[in-house]
Formats: sequence, C-alpha cells, structure tokens
Amino acid sequence: MSIQQTDVLYTAVATADNGRDGRVATDDGKLDVVVNPPKEMGGSGAGTNPEQLFAAGYSACFQGALGVVARQEKADISGSTVTAKVGIGKNDDGFGIIVEISAEIPNVDAQTARDLLEKAHQVCPYSKATRGNISVTLI
Repeated sequence: MSIQQTDVLYTAVATADNGRDGRVATDDGKLDVVVNPPKEMGGSGAGTNPEQLFAAGYSACFQGALGVVARQEKADISGSTVTAKVGIGKNDDGFGIIVEISAEIPNVDAQTARDLLEKAHQVCPYSKATRGNISVTLI
C-alpha cells in the first residue's frame, strides 16, 4: 500500500555527482560523502559506497520498527542492535542486491527475538519497499 503525497511527513533530498565514483550530499549539508566503488568491484574503496549507505539506512529503520513492535508486545529490547548486510552482484538484468538482517536482543529468549524480527519486518518501511523486489533474509 502506497502513501499519498499529502501524507508525507518528511522528504530527504540527496544529490549524487559522478555516480558511484564521486560524491553524494544532502540538501541540508548533514551528509556529504565521497563515494567510490569497493575494491572488490574494481574501485579504489577510498570512500563509502551506495551499499554501505543502504545498509546504514535499513539497519536504523529496522531498529526503529523493532522498537515499535517491542512496545506493542511489551518486550524489553534495551541494549539491542540491528545489523544489515547488503550484498551486490551480477544477475540476469545486470546487477542486483541481497540483504541479511540480524539482531542481537539480549533481554529476550531466542524464540521471542525471532518473533519480534518477523513482526518488525512486516512494519519496517524499508522492508515494505523492498518486499518482492530483493531477497531479504532475517537471521
């Protein structure tokens, strides 16, 4: 289900110069980074890359969704962390990405942690945006 333009609460704006081998900056100046292809893809690896930026955004968004679910379930997720691993590789269309999401949730048992992850995956905006488009594995 998509949202309508009138429902948008915030819009992030970023501009890239020279694609994967250049610079990306937000309009408010809070993010201004050099991007370079990683060495594994023939680049210098000197700067960050789109996959790292996506992993950072996805992990932060997922952690937020985990917090929403935990409050609903009355589960203690204090001290928890979420890690997103974003892989890029060749596919039939050229290139594609895959994602693995893992979480350390020290104050709940393994089954509760798994249930919370599954529920967070249903409400996370990044998960919703990627669902059916890329492989996302919860670990």
